[in-house]
Amino acid sequence: MAGNYSNYATLAENEEAGVDYRVLLRRARLAFAIVAPHGGGIEPGTSEIADGIAGTDYSYYAFEGLKASGNGGLHITSTFFDEPAGLALVALCAVVITLHGESSDDAGARVYLGGLDDELAAAIGSALDTRGFDVAEHTDPDLQGLDPLNICNRGISGAGVQLELTRSVRRSMFASLSPAGRKQPTVRYHAFVAGVRSALLGAES
Repeated sequence: MAGNYSNYATLAENEEAGVDYRVLLRRARLAFAIVAPHGGGIEPGTSEIADGIAGTDYSYYAFEGLKASGNGGLHITSTFFDEPAGLALVALCAVVITLHGESSDDAGARVYLGGLDDELAAAIGSALDTRGFDVAEHTDPDLQGLDPLNICNRGISGAGVQLELTRSVRRSMFASLSPAGRKQPTVRYHAFVAGVRSALLGAES
């Protein structure tokens, strides 16, 4: 999804914080930062999924679009994402896990793994596969999360994991992808959160 803004400073000059967008941040343990850089109405469901994975154990960050419509214009691509509070948090954390909404419906309910931490991505993929999720690697280089400047790779380790969730798989996790629907998670939501968390806990042990 192409955004209207190339960086946060330009976005902040043209949009109103607290009205058009907001930043959510919860600092906890710094082993992992669970990040939704395109949350709220930008890529619906990603904030809620990231929040569930983080729980009270891991640090959490979301940049959320709050508009009634047109939230796609708030999208800052992951390699240029530079909202100051988000960058400050991920710089303190060992590994960053990002949640994204992949827009194609033709792929069905699929989770795409990316990022430079191949070992952790494989562990997350295995945990999700066990719980019945269709996991694959994206064929589009722009959606593989391999750029060192991608927000998922900007933790202390320099290598993180990017999870791209198709609209279909996100839709299966909530009553709907509307703001009200996203307050009603399904069994699939809980299975996804449990799968990712189990991989993170395994990586720490």
